[in-house]
Amino acid sequence: MARRDDGFAEFFAARFDAARRIGYALCGNWSEAEELAQTAFVRVYARWPKVHRETADAYLRTVLTRAFLDTKRRGRAREHAVAEVPDQPVEPDHGAAEDRAALTAALQQVPPRQRAVLVLRFIQDLSVEQVAEALGCTTGTVKSQTARGLQTLRAAYHAANGTDGASEPGQTPPPLLSAGR
Repeated sequence: MARRDDGFAEFFAARFDAARRIGYALCGNWSEAEELAQTAFVRVYARWPKVHRETADAYLRTVLTRAFLDTKRRGRAREHAVAEVPDQPVEPDHGAAEDRAALTAALQQVPPRQRAVLVLRFIQDLSVEQVAEALGCTTGTVKSQTARGLQTLRAAYHAANGTDGASEPGQTPPPLLSAGR
């Protein structure tokens, strides 16, 4: 049992920050992202003896993505209204991308399943086949969800920035908004 716990503890320590960043890309809130990551690790720990070490990262991504989609299906049943808003955590600076806030806000307007596909495809840089496996769907579904998600993301991004969608000369659109893969 101690060896099982040691192996999982190493896996957890090495992957938690990355899982939390994936969670943030999915939900747009650091507190919710941390909760998603914790939920995913709890589920992975429960099956740890059966998890193949060489595919543990893929399994964690799958569990994390499905945990996110589950919260969207079930709504916000676990949230409770409070009289005073709690302090908001300070977001860490992961770089000085000018469009980060606008792109993150636009990503939150994309439907959850399409958002999950976009995050796995473009932020996690997974192939269509890997995303299909993680989400338990066909590659055709991944392709169509990617196309629809990018279209929705572009529209939300351009609406937030007050542009018509055409790039100005010399300007490069943010990575997720450029022509797809």
